[in-house]
Amino acid sequence: QVRLVESGGGLVQPGGSLRLSCAASGSIFSINAMAWYRQPPGKQRELVAFTTTGGSTNYADSVKGRFTISRDYAKNTVYLQMNSLKPEDTAVYYCYSELSTSYMNAARAHWGPGTQVTVSS
Repeated sequence: QVRLVESGGGLVQPGGSLRLSCAASGSIFSINAMAWYRQPPGKQRELVAFTTTGGSTNYADSVKGRFTISRDYAKNTVYLQMNSLKPEDTAVYYCYSELSTSYMNAARAHWGPGTQVTVSS
């Protein structure tokens, strides 16, 4: 069993900052990638930031220069530092990991339950 648990969401004023964390636990053999997605109210889930174990990162255009994704490989944890937050960043943020639980199994997607981020004055 694999579990992803997000933390760090909450209410913040426009221009403020938040740091999200997501820890993966359980029977993890290897992690290929970790990422953050978000789902604004009434909209579809979208990619925010993505990082591979090889060190590649990718950001949505809407967050470039404001958000930074990073990983602690020893802790199987991914972070999302969010600065200069805007009301349009309001969403449920989901942690994603592509990982395998055994050398015999192919990597597959795992999702966290999500954490609410609200940007409002």
